[in-house]
Amino acid sequence: MSKRNFILLTIILAIIVLVVLGFLYSQRNVTAPGEDGSGTNFISQFNPFGSDKPTTTPPSTTPTDVSGYEPGPTQEEVQLRKVSSMPIAGFTVYLKERLKDVPTPPLLIEEGAGGGNSTSTPPPPSGTPPQKGGEGTKTTTSTTKPTPPATEFVSALRYVDRATGNVYQTFADKIEERRFSTTMIPKVYEAFFGNKGNSVVMRYLKEDSTTITTFVGNLPKELLGGDTTENNEIAGVFLPEDVKDVSLSQDAGSIFYLFNVGENIVGTTLNLTTNKKSQIFDSPFTEWLSQWPNNKLITLTTKPASGVPGYMYGVDLLSNKNLHQIFGNINGLTTLTSPNGKLILFANDNLSLGVYHTDTKVSGSLGIKTLPEKCVWGMVSDVVYCGVPSSIVSAGYPDAWYRGEVSFVDQLWKIDITSGNATLLVDPGAVEGGEEMDSIKLALDADENYLFFVNKKDSFLWELKLK
Repeated sequence: MSKRNFILLTIILAIIVLVVLGFLYSQRNVTAPGEDGSGTNFISQFNPFGSDKPTTTPPSTTPTDVSGYEPGPTQEEVQLRKVSSMPIAGFTVYLKERLKDVPTPPLLIEEGAGGGNSTSTPPPPSGTPPQKGGEGTKTTTSTTKPTPPATEFVSALRYVDRATGNVYQTFADKIEERRFSTTMIPKVYEAFFGNKGNSVVMRYLKEDSTTITTFVGNLPKELLGGDTTENNEIAGVFLPEDVKDVSLSQDAGSIFYLFNVGENIVGTTLNLTTNKKSQIFDSPFTEWLSQWPNNKLITLTTKPASGVPGYMYGVDLLSNKNLHQIFGNINGLTTLTSPNGKLILFANDNLSLGVYHTDTKVSGSLGIKTLPEKCVWGMVSDVVYCGVPSSIVSAGYPDAWYRGEVSFVDQLWKIDITSGNATLLVDPGAVEGGEEMDSIKLALDADENYLFFVNKKDSFLWELKLK
């Protein structure tokens, strides 16, 4: 072949190749640089045959500090919402009777003789004998008692405005915040409700900013359907000054409080209905935190400090009321007793959460790092609901958290004590309208349909629908 023909053939082949490449390139779906996650290498954009690189989704990982993880509801299914419109000092959940929304049945209307409309009374059944009396026949009208309106018992909330001491209330399923009282108690730091929400304990500092004042008040009875009443006054009494600690009984009918008498500390119970008091505890050691999990037991835990061994004791209310040690010698010990009194949720100064069995004297880890103060027991002592920090910085716990030097960003978990399985309920920061939460004062309604908690960052009340 001559040199001239060879050059001509080469040119023709080159043109054919370019035409084919151009055709293939025009048929492919062009992806903008970077959209396929393969980088922005401009040479790769001109590969007409695409890439055989498999597309993979990174595997989902479960938290390393939670054992027995089980997936919970997706974030789209979570019903998390803010309840209070103001910072609160404390709250309660109770059952409240309300009127049911019953549709009104339509009136039976029939066309009258004159073309108008009139209501009609159905005639008596055939065969009914006429009424007799006097001369002729009389028509008598029987009076029947009106049917009482339909009602239902639902979960309701009462809480204390931290700034004013006013009591507010709402229903759990329908947030309609209404003020219930107008009694002013400025700067309430801590509040408890008892006696089915009809009694309130408010704790605040006197003007000297040192002396603790504890007020116990009774709320007026509420009439059915009288939710709009808001100008109620709270009458009550004051406990001794500088009460160090207050805890509610399981039925919330009584409180247990600690206060100093001379060099000792005294523990007294107060019935919120009868105002009857009874001293059941006396100790020269004055640094205690109390819990009243059931009518048989009051527990007392030494106030925690990082690096300092803590101990837990119990007072048997049905026998001699003597103080007996439950367990201890754990640095930075914090505790939460189950309703049946047989299980103790506890953490050390590393925030490692565990369960102590009072009958077998055996403890086990739950594989979670948090504080018992960020948890609540289920009603039958089989599960716990906890706010679990997504990350924990190195610090002296629990002191640094108590002092506000450290604030957590929590996820909410449900842990089955028997199986050890843990279920993530919600990551509040990932929910639309949610916020970063440092959850405290967790509580459940009677049917465990709702989980309530206060955000330590701003003291607002929140609820999470569980069912």
